[in-house]
Amino acid sequence: MKRFFIALLLAVIGAALAAGYIWQDIHKVMAEASFKQGAAQTFVVKRGVGFNRLTAQLKTANLIDNDLYFKLYAKYYRYGKGIKAGEYAVSAGTTPIGLLKLFSAGDVVRHNVVFIEGSNVKELRAQLLRYQDILDLQTTDMTEAELLTAIGATEQKLEGLLLAETYRVERGSTDIALLKRAYHSMQKLLDQQWQQRNKKLPYKNAYEALIMASIVEKETGASKERPVIAGVFINRMNIGMKLQTDPTVIYGMGDKYKGNITRADLRRPSAYNTYVIKRLPPSPIATVGPEAIKAALNPEKTKYLYFVAKGNGSHQFSKSLREHNNAVRRYQLKRKKGYRSAPAQ
Repeated sequence: MKRFFIALLLAVIGAALAAGYIWQDIHKVMAEASFKQGAAQTFVVKRGVGFNRLTAQLKTANLIDNDLYFKLYAKYYRYGKGIKAGEYAVSAGTTPIGLLKLFSAGDVVRHNVVFIEGSNVKELRAQLLRYQDILDLQTTDMTEAELLTAIGATEQKLEGLLLAETYRVERGSTDIALLKRAYHSMQKLLDQQWQQRNKKLPYKNAYEALIMASIVEKETGASKERPVIAGVFINRMNIGMKLQTDPTVIYGMGDKYKGNITRADLRRPSAYNTYVIKRLPPSPIATVGPEAIKAALNPEKTKYLYFVAKGNGSHQFSKSLREHNNAVRRYQLKRKKGYRSAPAQ
């Protein structure tokens, strides 16, 4: 009996030593990177994937060497159920332990999606197609009314409601989620700027300020000119003068616009022809960025009533019609080679 207990004790000690060695070896292997050199790799943890399947995928991608050790370590330290789906950038030298921590933290790769200032809704929806390898596009076949409902907008027209900005998104996120962000970002910014506005501005509500911001956005891409151009239009509104801005006419023409505006176009009545109507058009005419909104609600105080493109991306401002006509003759009727209405990029 004594010999039996001695043999049993030795077996237990041996097993303990073996277990200790294995446990030590597990920690050693888990702390050594399998992927040691080269550029960062992208690895996608798919939604709903089981841990055994994930381990097999990591082994196939050569991001781990010992799948058994990986499973034992993750189970002991309870990593298995905390792993989050998404796209991850795995840099050279990342250990298996580092992978588990990375996946558990959910530190996924984020991509830039850009909504360009001055784009109309049709153009913006086309721009979304450029990101179809990143976004889950669900709005492609939606009507404007359906899209407004999907993003929770109460307005009747989508134009101008989405803030032109660069958005960081995860691969696989929906375009609906992105458009909701853009809509609520616009609502937040517009409300903040409206609360800080000069109360003497001739806007009935924040939506009218947004309409003005869209006109300013289409008239110039030069940051320093936006408040001045907004000031010109405010001056016109204050004296009852028509806004007379070409971008609104172009917007109202829709697909009929082929690159040039004729005198007949300027005389043709439409809800957006500011050569005919006496105030603002009924809705924004483009997607706007923060600077245009700030300019519309913080216009520069000026006596200017007119402006004309100089051909170098900037404008010549005038206080009187006589000055303006002289500027038109100088910059428009005698256009120089290389003329451009927008600033150089």
